[in-house]
Amino acid sequence: MSVTGWLLFILLVQVIHGLGTWKLYVKAGRKAWEAFIPVYNSIVLMKIINRPTWWTLLLFIPIINLFLFPIIWIETLRTFGKKSTLDMILGIVTLGFYIMYVNYTQEVTYFANRDLKAPTKAMDTVGSLAFAIVVATFVHTYFIQPYTIPTSSLEKSLLVGDFLFVSKFHYGARTPMTTFAAPMVHDTIPLIHTKSYTTWPQLPYYRLPGFQKIERNDIVVFNWPTDTLFHMYKAADKRYDKPIDKKTNYVKRCTAIAGDTFEIRDGIIYINGKESIMPDRAKPQYMHKVYSKNGVASNLLTENGSTEFTRKFITTIYNENQANALSPYARGSFRNEDGTITILTDARGIPNKVLSSFSISLTEISDFEREANLTLVNAENLRKNSAIDSVVRIILPKKELNKEIFPGNTNWTIDNLGPIYIPEAGKSVELNKETLPFYKKIINEYEGNQLVVNGDEIRINGQVATSYTFKQDYYWMMGDNRHNSLDARYWGYVPANHIVGKPIFIWMSIDGINDGIKNWRIRWDRLFTTVSGTGQPQSYFKYFLVLLALYFVGEYFWKKKKKAKENA
Repeated sequence: MSVTGWLLFILLVQVIHGLGTWKLYVKAGRKAWEAFIPVYNSIVLMKIINRPTWWTLLLFIPIINLFLFPIIWIETLRTFGKKSTLDMILGIVTLGFYIMYVNYTQEVTYFANRDLKAPTKAMDTVGSLAFAIVVATFVHTYFIQPYTIPTSSLEKSLLVGDFLFVSKFHYGARTPMTTFAAPMVHDTIPLIHTKSYTTWPQLPYYRLPGFQKIERNDIVVFNWPTDTLFHMYKAADKRYDKPIDKKTNYVKRCTAIAGDTFEIRDGIIYINGKESIMPDRAKPQYMHKVYSKNGVASNLLTENGSTEFTRKFITTIYNENQANALSPYARGSFRNEDGTITILTDARGIPNKVLSSFSISLTEISDFEREANLTLVNAENLRKNSAIDSVVRIILPKKELNKEIFPGNTNWTIDNLGPIYIPEAGKSVELNKETLPFYKKIINEYEGNQLVVNGDEIRINGQVATSYTFKQDYYWMMGDNRHNSLDARYWGYVPANHIVGKPIFIWMSIDGINDGIKNWRIRWDRLFTTVSGTGQPQSYFKYFLVLLALYFVGEYFWKKKKKAKENA
């Protein structure tokens, strides 16, 4: 919906409010015209129902107002003596229009100094819960949002199972664009697995001022720009555009900002022609081929920091129960000529308790050549091990036309890509058949223009165009796990209006988060650690426990002292 459309909608709501409540305003000793003046009528209404004036601000905040409106409807009815359970229900199910019925058909009395407590305990509980949701939603939307790391794309910096607090105020909180949605969830309502929002109406993009800008190598949470499939709700063979703020949340490292020229040469990032210097907490990983004439043992790879490699086991499965027990851990399997079965797993292998519970015998095979992800430092350390013959970093050279890599018409690979210009608001680029693939999605989707290409002719909004000026900044987001990250190398730029916030704090970290609660292990050294900063992360959990203990001790003695005074 356009800005003009929203202004007309708000004006219509104000007219309806005025027509439905002006007699009640008069009954409360106010003027009838006060019910029709936008914003002012809300301030006056708060005074009439004896509620704080600042509630008026909450009425204009999307999502939050969905919970506050019913509270206001009920409070208005109670103020004029309509406080039965039926009155409350009618006020809500009619979306407040029951107040209009009361306004014209009922002779009511204004109770200026009424009891503000709910008439029943149940109503009081519901009211308290609703207001708690309002406060929590406000904090979630404008200050801090919890987030869980689902994938290993930032492995070593952020781990699968890290629970983060994401700051909305560092880069400036983005006001909601989706007006009707369930609070405290993203795009899906848990348990029932259904869409949590309506796509209409939509508010225009607006971001509150922040106190810092996105810098190179910041870790950033953003909405995945190319999330155009409602795969959880509908068939994935069609395109379903999602609202920006309801697209899937991703977390990556911002490797290039607006105005930069970005390039990858043999896996190394270059910005504006110079090698990008990563912060000391960043530990990029690359797939390596590890060779040993005696076989590459899995424990050597694990000891040198690798978390992604394939393990191979030989077993004889005797019954169906044993096969089912191994199935959750197997990436693949095949039967050998001698009747044994080869099972492939990830780096974690198969838990010993599974083997003992089902009497399964396994023999691990250490091949002479194995692939493993390693940081450059860990790869160098592995080279020094006498049991290893060589370690070679895998580099994918440029090849013939590669449609998987952005923008889909080059010979680039994830290790050799660019140079690419990162668009900056207000800057212009030349448009032709060669450059258009880089900016087509920006022009058409991200910035809402009509783009028509006919041969060599490019038209934007009906006009022939040989250049284009960008309306907003863009960023290049990548994972530290260079060979195992779905990032900008596949789908391109991230628009500024897709930025969610900055991860600042790890409050919980669980190893094996995707393996069932029985396999969860808390990473105590990561609890209460900061995401950014220099040096190795330090856990502040013990300091938190000390402060918590001091609080309870202090509270105990305070209550004891207070009780002694009361008995004196």
